[in-house]
Amino acid sequence: MKKLKNEAQLVKEAIRVGSIYVEKRGVCKFEATDSAKKKSEYIYRLLVHDKQVQALPKEQENEPSIKHKLAIWLQKQLPEEHPLLN
Repeated sequence: MKKLKNEAQLVKEAIRVGSIYVEKRGVCKFEATDSAKKKSEYIYRLLVHDKQVQALPKEQENEPSIKHKLAIWLQKQLPEEHPLLN
């Protein structure tokens, strides 16, 4: 798994955007006390369910891989001129 440029910022933004997606879908509302790990895992599973991202193999389902997958998902959503892509 090759680390993306600005991956940490992409993950942070993916969790923010993913949280909005989850709430608009009406499936969950995250609390301020929920951990980033819990949020990222829930967002990842919903995106897999909605066929927005391809599921990782079971043996590769860990926190770094899930966050990497979320970063890739967000990267594909952003316009080409977005600062996180430069």
